[in-house]
Amino acid sequence: MGLRGVVLAALVVLPQRQEEPLKICLISGPHYKANDSLGEFQKFLEENHKIKCTRVITEDYPQGKDLPGIMEALETADVMVVYTRRITVPQDQLDRVKKYCAAGKPVLGIRTASHAFQNWGAFSKEVLGAKFGPHFNNAPMQVSIGEKAKDHPILAGVKPFATDLGLYKYQDHAADLEILLTGTVKGKEPEPVAWAREVNGGRVFYTSLGGTKDFQDPNFKQLLVNALFWLTKRK
Repeated sequence: MGLRGVVLAALVVLPQRQEEPLKICLISGPHYKANDSLGEFQKFLEENHKIKCTRVITEDYPQGKDLPGIMEALETADVMVVYTRRITVPQDQLDRVKKYCAAGKPVLGIRTASHAFQNWGAFSKEVLGAKFGPHFNNAPMQVSIGEKAKDHPILAGVKPFATDLGLYKYQDHAADLEILLTGTVKGKEPEPVAWAREVNGGRVFYTSLGGTKDFQDPNFKQLLVNALFWLTKRK
């Protein structure tokens, strides 16, 4: 066997390097039944993808005063998923969240993430990319894919769908937002309901969708799965 044959043989027997599972930190409260939805979503992710989740569960406004386990969870997290509503947390925990964001690590915000922290109102504008405004009462909403965004990796396999969740309205959108989905209710102008951007060199995805029924829709779940892998630059 020549030198080339020896090298090829060695390559055959050497174990291939396995990519580590994505580590997802899921932070949620009870509003919109986010704890239940993310619990089911965790099960879906871990059964169907190379993903390992850590749950951080808190009470909702005004009781929410703690994010148990957040300090340890963010040490190893590849993505921080936020679905809380107006919680006030201890300063050391909030500082840990701010440090994570400042380091340019991936963030995925769902629905009330735009008003996630009562003692960090700027999270919506500084990280997610827009200022939370009013929202319209629950009404049938058609979710559409933007023509310019149809080839974005986050939208792979995602088709237009409908939801009865109230439409959030945002103000002061950051100039770098890449609008992916828009929502339309009767008698109102379309509003962005999902977008992507970069902050401090890291990727951010936000959607104002996320009701209980949305998590049962294959299109919405595909949207979130795609976003998790896009955020971490994995296929």
